[in-house]
Amino acid sequence: MFARGAAVALYQPQWGQVRNMATLKDITRRLKSIKNIQKITKSMKMVSAAKYARAERELKPARVYGTGALALYEKAEIKAPEDKKKHLLIGVSSDRGLCGAIHTSIAKTLKSEITNLSNAGKEVMVVGVGDKIRSLLQRTHGNYLLLTFKEVGRRPPSFGDASVIASELLNSGYEFDEGSVIYNRFRSVISYKTDEKPIFSLETVAGAESLSIYDDIDADVLRNYQEFTLANILYYSLKESTTSEQSARMTAMDNASKNASEMIDKLTLTFNRTRQAVITKELIEIISGAAALD
Repeated sequence: MFARGAAVALYQPQWGQVRNMATLKDITRRLKSIKNIQKITKSMKMVSAAKYARAERELKPARVYGTGALALYEKAEIKAPEDKKKHLLIGVSSDRGLCGAIHTSIAKTLKSEITNLSNAGKEVMVVGVGDKIRSLLQRTHGNYLLLTFKEVGRRPPSFGDASVIASELLNSGYEFDEGSVIYNRFRSVISYKTDEKPIFSLETVAGAESLSIYDDIDADVLRNYQEFTLANILYYSLKESTTSEQSARMTAMDNASKNASEMIDKLTLTFNRTRQAVITKELIEIISGAAALD
């Protein structure tokens, strides 16, 4: 019985050493993983910074399209009649993530608008520009989705992309009375705001009472202007959303790199303390064994 107890006492320090060594290996493995993640986040930050600089340069001339497209709506005071029931919502997002709350803010606004308009007795349909909007709305509001567009955000948006979206929307067969384009408006490198721009159907524009102040506007001219205005608003929204997305991704990757640095410092401190404890324990065992031999 005493021999068995002595054997247990003899091998107990060895178990503790093996446990500490396993802990050191785990910490080393985690440190390596976090350092690799930090390299990725720093690289993504540099790429996003370059894309953001380009998007900001292209945003300034694109804003002219947005303000100019709405000039007729504002001057003619175009509004949809109260008895019109069909409302269209266009959410502008992209296919890529890792950019903070860019996509969820659009989805949250869309869900709120759907609830408010449905409670008011209006028929609501949603067009999602970007796969992230589709994935966020598919489970809870999938029955409201009319069209979705993918491959958005991989390259800088162009007026041709906005024209394709506008053409598909007009050829979808859904005749809406009025609607809104919901997008993220760029304010600064660290700030953006979810905003919306109104859109109207051809019948709503043609039926406006104040439109009579403009002479020589026939049906063909008005139809072309309405289609061109829709493409302009979409182009402006895509540019604003792209700039907001790149700035948000740059900020998110910068924060991720800083968090990785903090985790590396804490793990390095833990690793050093654990290693020092292992070394101290081994020295105690060596000294105790030498003293026992004497």
